[in-house]
Amino acid sequence: MSILDELADCARERTAQAKRALPPEELRAMAEALPRGDFALERALRRPGVSFLCECKRASPSRGLIAEEFPYLQIAREYEAAGADAISVLTEPNYFLGSDAILREIAGAVKIPCLRKDFTVDEYMIYEAKTLGAAAVLLICSLLDEGQLAEYLALCGALGLDALVEAHDEREIGAALRAGARIVGVNNRNLRDFSVDMDNSRRLRALVPPEALFVAESGVKSAQDVRRLSELGADAVLVGEALMRAADKGAKLRELRGEI
Repeated sequence: MSILDELADCARERTAQAKRALPPEELRAMAEALPRGDFALERALRRPGVSFLCECKRASPSRGLIAEEFPYLQIAREYEAAGADAISVLTEPNYFLGSDAILREIAGAVKIPCLRKDFTVDEYMIYEAKTLGAAAVLLICSLLDEGQLAEYLALCGALGLDALVEAHDEREIGAALRAGARIVGVNNRNLRDFSVDMDNSRRLRALVPPEALFVAESGVKSAQDVRRLSELGADAVLVGEALMRAADKGAKLRELRGEI
């Protein structure tokens, strides 16, 4: 069993426990009672130039503990002040040491949109994201068949949430587009063995039509990396570890943006 499979199993167990505490029909009513979202992530990523989706995460399966100290509200505010277009917040607790509470607090503290980055395996998790204040959710093609992708994208649309649909190869790009993805993320990290291949974005960029946003994920460490991805036609980059390991996260983001 790969780490991705383990993450999915953990997400299913968490969701089962959550449903026992708060039945699906009650959560759905809570989510639908909130104002419909305005697709804030897509609007943010459609601005001219390369947009930056900056990540708040304390740990990862591939790197272990990344941030001994994790003042996540301070980090989120630093990102926003340094020009981040959106914030990706890990809520997976076992491998990434995230939590729903972290997302709720960050979403309430910043004005830019927040992505709930978790391993969505049930529509319940989409309703959760809405009630936590997220503007978007992550849908991973490796975990969902095309029918599920289409169903989850329709649910996101009904709630006014965006979905970052993550693909790793040509087949998954095709499934994402047929399901109706408007934001396609290409992960340069293989979630089954955690190897990083920056050429993955180059190989797959041409398969994503101009009307869909293209987000390059993982492996971005320098302004040169950003320039290369921009030249490939990336609309946005998702940056995690490079920012989380920087002593001055605002300065690192400004460096990546080519301002330093």
